[in-house]
Amino acid sequence: MDALDLAAQMQPNLRVGLGRVLVVEDEELIRETVALGLAEEGFDILIAEDGLAALDMLGGTSVSSRANRPEIDLVVLDLMLPGMNGLDLCRLLRHQGIDVPILVLSAKGTETDRVVGLEIGADDYLTKPFGMRELIARCRALLRRQRGKAKPDKSDVLQFEDIALHPQECRVFLKGDEINLSPKEFRILEMFLSQPRRVWSRDQIIDQVWGHDFMGDNKTVDVHIRWIREKLEVDPSHPHYLKTVRGFGYRLG
Repeated sequence: MDALDLAAQMQPNLRVGLGRVLVVEDEELIRETVALGLAEEGFDILIAEDGLAALDMLGGTSVSSRANRPEIDLVVLDLMLPGMNGLDLCRLLRHQGIDVPILVLSAKGTETDRVVGLEIGADDYLTKPFGMRELIARCRALLRRQRGKAKPDKSDVLQFEDIALHPQECRVFLKGDEINLSPKEFRILEMFLSQPRRVWSRDQIIDQVWGHDFMGDNKTVDVHIRWIREKLEVDPSHPHYLKTVRGFGYRLG
């Protein structure tokens, strides 16, 4: 099965699976391997063999308007492409306000190369050769982070019982009195308020607040939760708002 056959099979009318991934790679063997590996995990796959084709599919050219482009959740992007290289494609997408997550694949693995890729708008950087399990894990992490950004309009107040969080003003009120939170504490509370009663594991909280490439101890979540409780709860040892779900994580309410 070649890449075009695979692409045709992975473009259903109804979107299913974990998300739709655009694989941009000119080397056929890598393109087919990545596409097949992601498809087997449940991702829907689109394929582009060069930067200009990818730009068109993402709605970055007049040939394909953004209103009519296929919905794409993630881009797996090679840097060495004919026509338009990956760095230029990434830079142009960000300049046009297209914020789809981008995972760069590159044979260039120096720190400088990685920094350049991330600074021009890529969300993650994976050096060739790579393992499919790591690629799949990074794709999942990027999609979790992107979906975690889905919150009510920034002009809305996030409310739960006596807690009111104003995202646009970065202010939190408890029973009408303002509570001072650090930036990390604010983001954790905002995440909980965006989906009340959902249970969040430590790793999920780290992905949303610190980023999936955080290299520290996940116990830092427990520390921040304790600090938030000390500011919100009447009795932090018996919390009313941020509750521990043993064996799973934390939830609001």
